[in-house]
Amino acid sequence: MKISTKATMVSLTALAAALGALAIGGASHGVTQAKAEAPKVAGPARVDDFMLADQNLLGRQLYRMSDDKAVVLVTYASGDKQLHADAKALMALKAGYAGQKVDMLAVASRIGEKRDPVIADAKAAGLEMPILFDYEQLVGEELGVTRAAEVIVIDPRGWTIAYRGPVDGAKPAIDALVAGQKVTPTSQDAKGELIAFPDRAKAATYAQISYAHTVAPIIQAKCATCHQPGGIGPMPLNNYEQIKGFSPMIREVIRTHRMPPYLADETVGAFQDDDRLTPDQMKTLVHWIDAGSPRGQGEDPLKKIVFKAPDWPLGKPDVVLNVPPVNIPATGIMDYQHPVVANAMTAGRWMKATTFRVSDRQVVHHILTGVVPADFKGDNFSESQWGASLGGYGPGRGSNIQPADTGVWVPASGGVGFQNHYTPYGKPTTEKTQMGIYFYPKGQEPKYVLRTFGIFDFSIEIPSGEEFHPETSYIEFPADAILFGITPHAHVRGGSTQVSILYPNGKEEKLLALPRYNFNWQYEYFLKNPLKVPAGSKIIARWTYDNSTRNPGNPDPHKTVYWGEQTSEEMMATYLHYRWADETVKHQTPEHEKALQAGLMMGVLDDNMDGKIELSELKGGPQGPATMLKKYFALIDTNHDGALDAQELANAAKLLPKRGPAKAAAATPAAQPAAVSTPTASR
Repeated sequence: MKISTKATMVSLTALAAALGALAIGGASHGVTQAKAEAPKVAGPARVDDFMLADQNLLGRQLYRMSDDKAVVLVTYASGDKQLHADAKALMALKAGYAGQKVDMLAVASRIGEKRDPVIADAKAAGLEMPILFDYEQLVGEELGVTRAAEVIVIDPRGWTIAYRGPVDGAKPAIDALVAGQKVTPTSQDAKGELIAFPDRAKAATYAQISYAHTVAPIIQAKCATCHQPGGIGPMPLNNYEQIKGFSPMIREVIRTHRMPPYLADETVGAFQDDDRLTPDQMKTLVHWIDAGSPRGQGEDPLKKIVFKAPDWPLGKPDVVLNVPPVNIPATGIMDYQHPVVANAMTAGRWMKATTFRVSDRQVVHHILTGVVPADFKGDNFSESQWGASLGGYGPGRGSNIQPADTGVWVPASGGVGFQNHYTPYGKPTTEKTQMGIYFYPKGQEPKYVLRTFGIFDFSIEIPSGEEFHPETSYIEFPADAILFGITPHAHVRGGSTQVSILYPNGKEEKLLALPRYNFNWQYEYFLKNPLKVPAGSKIIARWTYDNSTRNPGNPDPHKTVYWGEQTSEEMMATYLHYRWADETVKHQTPEHEKALQAGLMMGVLDDNMDGKIELSELKGGPQGPATMLKKYFALIDTNHDGALDAQELANAAKLLPKRGPAKAAAATPAAQPAAVSTPTASR
């Protein structure tokens, strides 16, 4: 199910902190380098915040390094002779300040730099440090970069530049900063090759960028959907005065890749409904703001538009379900709520979309839904017995729209089960949720059945204080499938994620990368071109978790964190939206779902992906599967080879349902829906 373009957010407080509505745009790479200019460029006395992805697709944000004594940036250009010559000195400088709260990172701003060639070049030079990719050149422009092999030493106490120049002149400034001393800024000429910044030559024309004809249309197309009266944005951006007032923050959220929070890295995959700013739009807005955000000539086109957020983003639903109101206390931890809303339909229908209206976005962590059979009893119903998924709501998610020619069967009578997770936020409130359902016209049906499966890791164990802790899980597809989309989910310590496919021939391809995961914005990323998944392929989810003091959302960086339902605990979940290649509405293959489900636990525990579980791979909290498996490992390992194979694990899994992970799986999207009940399947 794909997102609507009008995404919603869980926390207006978090959104207000962003103070803008601009996206980081995709870039066109492989461009021939423009002729480098020779004139010197005055760098800033103070460095603004920025966030860029490094060569490992990890987000690195400057101002999160505020606990450092010094931050050292090195300007990078592949193949630069001076940079290669300086590599030994740079690594010695880095090693000399190990453990002294000094970060060293390279910044690659040259047009056309690509991740794999840069990785190979850095390896050949012997440079081992994060290399940040400044595809739009906005960071390099702001830093006043002109040449490669320049070292820029930044004082985090005020984000001022203490030194810039060759590596051999950097040590005195770093020593002074580490000692907590005041530093007089110094500079020397860098010796690397020139790096071209073509837009720099146009700086004199930035003031001529037209607000009326250029800036306002960008704001209207990419920002005002949310930032309008009645929209989810904390302030409207519907006239020049508003945009001018917030322009410094608009520039900041572009450089830090914060608004709107479409988190996918621009170099990995291609997705539907990608409303990010283009590189040209990003640079246009930043350069206009650099020029002072001039009003210019012409009427303000935004003032002519009557902005009004729609009641229902997809139009009036065919059916509206009212979830019973829930009183949320100001503090405490709430158990998941599992209400069932009766379905009064007299005939079954094929669903093509759902959307949710919540009355208090701050309190709703997530909502999941599924089909409940006609013979259910009571006001609650276990998720483990749900039929097909009907979609859900989460931070940043709006409507759930089925891929073309796919659908989910909603039978007559019965009901819709809900799993609602609420998180108190300091004041009592009452949540009144509505769910809108949209069907195919009567008499019509889709050709295919949409399936959803979760890749999980109930065994995560995140050490205290660690900034980039890795975890891996996977699922092997037992039959050919077509992958439509991917939905990553973690809690507030989620740092980054990458999803890839490992084909049976050993080739691996990245499908999605979120260098900086944000709990407040949880999108479904639907592939622009659905992917053929051959039988035997593995879909791999790799996450990093930030359990350090640098994570502003971390509730407690001093404890080890395990899998759990509450926001203060963690999850590792990656949902796949797909169909089986040989399955149609009229010919369904539930046996494929059963075989897929059978491989879940192997993917959870098999960190090195060799198809067996070794004792060293068993980790996680006391409620995790590792506890029981460790205790009975010798008994379960019937062939005594020191590892558990798929059959041995399957035998052991029969003992797991009463334990924590199975309970968690049933209480989260980890629970895989039962076989889809349709007119054909039920015959």
